[in-house]
Amino acid sequence: MTGGGDRGSSDPAAAAEAELLRGFETLAVARPDPSAGVYEVRLNRPAQRNALSPAAFAEIPRAMSLLDRLPSARAVVLSAAGPHFCAGIELGGPGNPLTAAYSKGSDPVAAAEGLRRVILEMQEALTAIERCRKPVIAAVHGACVGGGVDVVAACDIRCCSRDATFVLKEVDMAIVADLGGLQRLPRIVGYGNAADLALTGRKITAMEAKEMGLVSRVFDSKKELDAGVAKIAKDSRKVGMGSDGNQGCFAEKQGCDCRTRAGACSHMECGDAEI
Repeated sequence: MTGGGDRGSSDPAAAAEAELLRGFETLAVARPDPSAGVYEVRLNRPAQRNALSPAAFAEIPRAMSLLDRLPSARAVVLSAAGPHFCAGIELGGPGNPLTAAYSKGSDPVAAAEGLRRVILEMQEALTAIERCRKPVIAAVHGACVGGGVDVVAACDIRCCSRDATFVLKEVDMAIVADLGGLQRLPRIVGYGNAADLALTGRKITAMEAKEMGLVSRVFDSKKELDAGVAKIAKDSRKVGMGSDGNQGCFAEKQGCDCRTRAGACSHMECGDAEI
């Protein structure tokens, strides 16, 4: 005879769902309507404005991988707890993944190589959102800064509340926004708009984001955003319900070597950092 734990461990789908719903250090995963097949992945560090820590870069790809192979998952909503969506990469204190690359020695070549590896790992973490074969819908409210924009750019559908703002702040810190956003944004908003955002570091409103195509819908409030995105997710779940032709096309939606080009951008940042 086998116990309940053995039965659960023999069912990969049940094990994946159990791991998801147990939660993570930086994410909260919920299934608001089990019959709809929609899962919500929420950035869950509101006290830090959902800044992306090393733990977040480890947990985002894990959550997306589990959802990707979970049969009951038809669509994914990516949202955030607290008043803001994401403050970007965590730059203060020991949680800064970029300065951690320099902590083991002062050799500039070794430090640059360490930084390159860290950036490639962060790029890969956000690419996991893009690779998920289920539709991923971003629900943005409040401030979406730097790496937060990179997270949003990796999603399939992007919506926001009227109070949302978007900004690539990296230029003000003399670093490169190379977590994949520079590769994805030109395809989303066009080269000129992407260059404007990346080179000026200016903040844009929700309506400006809609005008340039960064988001497809703007809702008046957070409550309306949540309800609207839930409906979009429920409608888009048809893609994940066995429409093989659409699913095949959908899987190729970005269809280019983001990682390769982002890796070249990473080399540029390492050079700048060494200087």
